[in-house]
Amino acid sequence: MRHGALEVTTYRGKPVAAYLYLSSASGAKSARTEDAGNGLRVDYDEHGAPLGIEITAPAAVTMADMNLVLDRIGAGSVSPEDWALLAAA
Repeated sequence: MRHGALEVTTYRGKPVAAYLYLSSASGAKSARTEDAGNGLRVDYDEHGAPLGIEITAPAAVTMADMNLVLDRIGAGSVSPEDWALLAAA
């Protein structure tokens, strides 16, 4: 994965939310959030650079959904191996 990290929040062993960090820049803060559809929300910094993608419904979001958003914001893509981390949670 070319992204910073994938953080998954679970409740009783099931994923209820997740966050894909697009960079490892510490201290960066979200200035605005854009609804990207299909349970995905993109956080941007004050300069308009994407910081990460919030996954509000991990069970409903597909790898294709994620890759469409990543492509739209110019952040590459998620491989099947990377996506398996979320599916395994």
